[in-house]
Formats: sequence, structure tokens, C-alpha cells
Amino acid sequence: MSKAKNSSTRNEILHMLKLHGSLTVSEMAVQLQITEMAVRRHLSTLERDHLIESKMVRQSMGRPTNVYSLSEESEQMFPRHYSDFALDFLQDIEDVEGEEKIRSLFQRREQRLSDKYKKQIKGDTLEKKVKQLAVIQNEKGYMVEIEKDPETGDFIFKEFNCPISQVAKEYNHACDCELSLFKKVLETEVEQNECIAQGEDKCVYVIKNSES
Repeated sequence: MSKAKNSSTRNEILHMLKLHGSLTVSEMAVQLQITEMAVRRHLSTLERDHLIESKMVRQSMGRPTNVYSLSEESEQMFPRHYSDFALDFLQDIEDVEGEEKIRSLFQRREQRLSDKYKKQIKGDTLEKKVKQLAVIQNEKGYMVEIEKDPETGDFIFKEFNCPISQVAKEYNHACDCELSLFKKVLETEVEQNECIAQGEDKCVYVIKNSES
């Protein structure tokens, strides 16, 4: 069986479990029209990848049987439209309470993140702080790379992904607050030279290094 076919069957299993909540091997075999042995091979791979989990369930007759269901990690395999959801809310708030309310919401978010980040960023040099900020941003999916300008000593902080880009395209307050956040937690001047929300392929921040 080809890798593509294997992948397709595993996706079918995930879809079935999403629809039904939990299923036994025999129930999956009937729906997929393959052998129970083949189902178990796919389940073994899905368990290895932490996408499903199993538990033993007692039956009224016969031996207990394993029942399979989706794991929490598997949620990433299904479409999510959080950005659309957030945009709908922001647009409703703006319609009802005006743009100033939107600005204050982003500023509240900035302050909340600033308080949180300052507890995590404890470096005694700017370089350590920049690296710690990169770790935080990477955990949020920003795909950060850092370079150091050999002439100025400034740090070039590149983000190749922006999880909130769709919101930022509609509300530039998000980008303004991100820049302000970086200045606060790094305690230095920061400039933004490129922005995904403005149609560029990455966000680029120049972090001024007064220590160099």
C-alpha cells in the first residue's frame, strides 16, 4: 500500500472519530471496508503520533475491548477559523462602541502580554533578552530567526509567520502594539522594517543595541 493511501486511510479514521466520538476496531473496519489487522496498523501509527488515545471498555457480553477516540493534540488536524471569529467580534465592537474602544482593547492586550513577558525575560544582557523573546514568540508560532548586524551590533529579529496576520490586516493597532510590546520588554529602541500584514513575506524588527 502506498504512503499516500496510508495517509488517506489515517485521515479517514480521524474524520470518523471526529464524527462519532469513539469507535472500536471492528466498527472502523466495517466503515473503511478493510481488515481489522489493517485498521490496527493505522491506529498504531496514529497513537505513536499522539493523535488518538484508547481505553478498555467492558461489554455486557464477551471480553473487554479497546475503544479509540481523538486526543487533544489531534485538534490541530481540523480546520480552525479563530481569526474570522475574532474579526467578527472586533467589527461588532467597533460598530457599537467605535474605533477608540478597539484601540483600548489592543492596548489592554499589550499591557497583559508585557506583564507576562517581563516575568519570563530575565537576561542580564540585551542579547539574552532577545533570545528569550524569540523562544516565547516561537512557542506562539512566529517562526523567529535572529541575526546580529556586524557593523552596528543591532539585532535583526525576523518573524516568518504571524498567527494574527488576518486580524492585523484589518486592525493595524495589532502591529503598533506588538512593536510597543517589544520596546517595553527589551527596554531599548525597536524599529519595524517589514510587516506580513502589509503584504510582505515576513516581519522584520531592528532591535537597537546600545550595549555595543
